[in-house]
Amino acid sequence: MRDEKFINSVLRDVAGKRMSVGKAAGLLKGLPSLDKGFANIDYGRRARCALPEAVYCEGKTPDQIRRIAKEMLRRERFLLLTRLPEGGYKNLKKKFPFLKYNKPGRVAYYAGKRPRRASGKSVLLITGGTSDIPTAEEARATLEAMGDRARTFYDVGVAGIHRLLGIARHLKDAGAVIVAAGMEGALASVVGGLVSVPVIAVPTSCGYGANFKGITPLLTMMTSCAPGVSVVNINNGFGAACVAHLIIRG
Repeated sequence: MRDEKFINSVLRDVAGKRMSVGKAAGLLKGLPSLDKGFANIDYGRRARCALPEAVYCEGKTPDQIRRIAKEMLRRERFLLLTRLPEGGYKNLKKKFPFLKYNKPGRVAYYAGKRPRRASGKSVLLITGGTSDIPTAEEARATLEAMGDRARTFYDVGVAGIHRLLGIARHLKDAGAVIVAAGMEGALASVVGGLVSVPVIAVPTSCGYGANFKGITPLLTMMTSCAPGVSVVNINNGFGAACVAHLIIRG
């Protein structure tokens, strides 16, 4: 487990007199979590769940985000910030110049120089329309941060189903498919009837009044007649990416 390796590494450095006891105590403080009062950082999540802790930025102050980011980078050398506005990213960039940012997805991340996964499997990201792209880009940035390969095919919804049929040859190459769609959300069922891999459906809040801010596609996707379709919450590209990551990880 990651924590065990980290602890052993610190103890070896102390035994070899390459690290002081005081510094070691600081590094080991808070395992497997660190309570900062306003946040309790879960360092052990990757070891338990094979998914790193992400920071959901909506509702947090810039200072809280900065302090959490500092702690995560110190221990994990990994950082994933979701729902981070561009202004917040620009402020963080001054402190952490190595951060990458996906503007439409509102995701900032740093993952060091980890090699991409060797399994050869990739995740296919499909949207019904252009308005669904921000949700799909949240998923794409999350996958990239975790070292997964992603391909995108945007604006191929059922209103012009020839567009989806035109990319049908690519569907069989994916290890999992994420479908983000608003309006009535029918695209996930259609894709589910064409592929032999899991489909993660993401309802979006794009649509006119009877879309009910994503409730209508959520219910459509949950009642899909196509087997192999699972559903995450409205606009939850991050959650869809986590499911896809667990499916394809080697």
